Amino acid sequence: MTYGFVKVAAAIPKTKVADCIYNTIEIEKLIREAGQKHIEIIVFPELCITSYTCGDLFTQQLLIESAEKALKKLIDKTSDEKLLCVVGAPVTNGNQIFNAAIAFQGGKILGVIPKTFLPNYKEFYEKRWFASSMDNRQTSINFCGQEVPFGTDLLFRSGQVVIGTEICEDLWVTVPPSSLQALNGANILLNLSASNELIGKQIYREELIRQQSARCNAAYIYASAGSGESSTDLVFAGNGIIAENGTILAEGQRFIPEKQLIISEIDIDRLLFDRRINSGYNSCSMYSTEKYRNIDFHLPTYELTELKRTITPHPFIPSENKLLFDRCEEIFNIQITGLAKRIIHTHAQSVVIGISGGLDSTLALLVCVKTFDRLKLNREQIVGVTMPGFGTTDRTYHNA
Repeated sequence: MTYGFVKVAAAIPKTKVADCIYNTIEIEKLIREAGQKHIEIIVFPELCITSYTCGDLFTQQLLIESAEKALKKLIDKTSDEKLLCVVGAPVTNGNQIFNAAIAFQGGKILGVIPKTFLPNYKEFYEKRWFASSMDNRQTSINFCGQEVPFGTDLLFRSGQVVIGTEICEDLWVTVPPSSLQALNGANILLNLSASNELIGKQIYREELIRQQSARCNAAYIYASAGSGESSTDLVFAGNGIIAENGTILAEGQRFIPEKQLIISEIDIDRLLFDRRINSGYNSCSMYSTEKYRNIDFHLPTYELTELKRTITPHPFIPSENKLLFDRCEEIFNIQITGLAKRIIHTHAQSVVIGISGGLDSTLALLVCVKTFDRLKLNREQIVGVTMPGFGTTDRTYHNA
């Protein structure tokens, strides 16, 4: 990390259905671009090595072998890159096929994470082709010529950075795997997705991501399938979203044919601080009984010369007029409600307020007026007192 920041990216490559060679070439282009931009963690969409919409081709040995062969070549060709890459591919283990995320760095696979919750309703048929991680009994597999950790209990750790991974539908269930990963230390959560487009779904999806990042006091990097996927039953728009503790830091464009690299920086120091002071977060650890394996690796460190994320110089003053109006209205209502309760509780019939002629006492006077209006009390019972001193100017006095 540099100054507590980790530079991350959600990558949306161009793909062709079942063309593993073409797909890995496009993925490599984005990895190279990310390396040049000093990105430390990059996540790609679900099943991006094959594309998501292969249907019954997933049961064909030729596609499975082609995916593993193409992925091995990708890992070897990018072994000179220092960033952590996470891609999606079908992975076999015994007689089962898993929809999996593969994390690799510098030519080495760090781990393979299978998808847990398989959608099998409405337009989705994943149980037709894939097994759930709950059906897995192995802790490691031989994949791409390497013996690698396998399972949903993998966390990737580099110093204070701890990474958890889930896949698409895992986020949409009652208890997402990322919640348990966060309780076990993960502060950057990755989601490889292939979420289709429906009217109104994008707003709901964004809210899910934003809320999950807030609930977990974590960063959430989401990359979803886009251009090149089959449109037989579904349409994919290519969603790339980066959120941190309830705030969306960066978001890509939807419905465009070009590849995308959505970039931002994650403030790890801030996330760790938020977790330390959040007693609710720490109390929830009692619900996490699962044991996780920590896979150690080293993130590259680069000089940080500028931030992609926006840091507003006026964080409490929205720049958009309607939002500013709503914020001011909320501030007034909070103050009015508090003062009204105090007046009712003390049976007060009047209030006395010192008026300086400045902004603070003007605001206080307005709150008194609004409170009396709400309680249907006579405004004449508000007593304003000026208290001029040796430093009081005529202008300030007359303002009062």
